[in-house]
Amino acid sequence: MMRRTALTLGALAAAATLAVAVPGSASAAEGILVVDGVNHVDPSGCYAVDRFPSSVVNNTDAIAEVHTGPDCTGQVEWLVYPGETYPTETARSVFVL
Repeated sequence: MMRRTALTLGALAAAATLAVAVPGSASAAEGILVVDGVNHVDPSGCYAVDRFPSSVVNNTDAIAEVHTGPDCTGQVEWLVYPGETYPTETARSVFVL
């Protein structure tokens, strides 16, 4: 009985340590994403591309995925790395992690 209690307490202590040590879930990128000339500060998620030609300017610390379909569907047309600009005439949306 004592051994089972010790094992349970040890497992709980290990779980608590991991919960504190592991960083929280992913949050917004830091910086500014510019889509269609509109600034998105600390972006996260999907943004529509509403005019053509357009460009995606990635001044964040994350990679932006340029999609061929609306609502970040379709194929990934291009990956825009931090500090890069991507001109497009075919993209419909941009996703930032």
